[in-house]
Amino acid sequence: MKKHTLSESEKLDWIQLIRSENVGPITFHRLLERFETAKKALSALPEFASRGGKKSKIKICSRSNAERELKTINSSGIELIAATEPSYPDLLRAIPDAPPLIFVKGNKDILNRKTVAIVGGRNASINGKNFARKIGRELSEAGLVVVSGMARGIDAAVHEGALYAGKNSSELGTGGTVAVLAGGVDVIYPKENSGIYDSICECGAVVSEMPIGTKPQASHFPRRNRIISGLSKGIVVIEATARSGSLITARMAGEQGREVFAVPGSPSDGRNDGANSLIKQGAALVDSTDDILNVLDSMFIQPLSEDYDNGFAHAQSKNIDENQVDEARENIINCLGATAVQINEIIRECHLPAAIVSIVLLELELAGRLERHAGNKVSLLLQDMDF
Repeated sequence: MKKHTLSESEKLDWIQLIRSENVGPITFHRLLERFETAKKALSALPEFASRGGKKSKIKICSRSNAERELKTINSSGIELIAATEPSYPDLLRAIPDAPPLIFVKGNKDILNRKTVAIVGGRNASINGKNFARKIGRELSEAGLVVVSGMARGIDAAVHEGALYAGKNSSELGTGGTVAVLAGGVDVIYPKENSGIYDSICECGAVVSEMPIGTKPQASHFPRRNRIISGLSKGIVVIEATARSGSLITARMAGEQGREVFAVPGSPSDGRNDGANSLIKQGAALVDSTDDILNVLDSMFIQPLSEDYDNGFAHAQSKNIDENQVDEARENIINCLGATAVQINEIIRECHLPAAIVSIVLLELELAGRLERHAGNKVSLLLQDMDF
């Protein structure tokens, strides 16, 4: 699908679809692949959910609710950008679970510049935060946009460094900074970073996929992390513990084909365990800004496709005979269990075209019977298992 700007009516369709029951980002893109427009997909939701085994009626976001949301957005000075639109970040558009809609407060144009992410622990040392500020400032001075999550510790220091570069440089090449939030773009979290937030809104951008007014919850942060890595060509990890959310972001970056960097630290400080482990696993070691720039410079010249397909266009699901789907459904369901399995394994085991498997999985997900996992894996939810 070629990039195009949505009309207000189309944006309402997109809001309705993504706010409907059991419709996540991957499901949204699959539905758009299948039906070409969100309006047609909305009409098909009840039938697809029923074929997937849903007993009750699927809950579809009402037009009036979508209209209220869009009215609030338009009156707030916040931009709502759809994945087909030219101002949507190209790097983020390329990941399989790209947010169909993102909210942007600030300068949306910064999102399509050269970007690198830096993340790390909240309980950071003074040395760790000082190094994060230095790297953030120097990368911004080199013309890169620095992306982070505006959390306490390393994230805040990174933004401070990039903001300092912007305020204290007359050079046009200064990059800037982007904060990706786990709540709505209008919800400052943590409150202590309100000054950083205001500065980013003035000379950078704040981004989220969550509706305006959404308070951040624990379950939102992994979703936020995939956007941080998805916006960036590479990700740098500083002072991350072995159980840090920064390692989740690094794993997502690897799955998205991004370069992973890590700053080494003393093994006697547990705050360095995660970053040191990443280096053992092959992450590029960083002790200066040049270590990052030398790797990324060549990567930034690689063009991205102008098409919007999230890697799904190969499935050709629009041309599938529904009788084939009916015949294959039971076989595909029998391949599923409580343990996540790769979709490619289901395709090989069932000897079926990818498009047919894709449609059946879509039906099951809309019925609330399927869960998607990282690495293109799926599992059947426990309530649908026979014991």
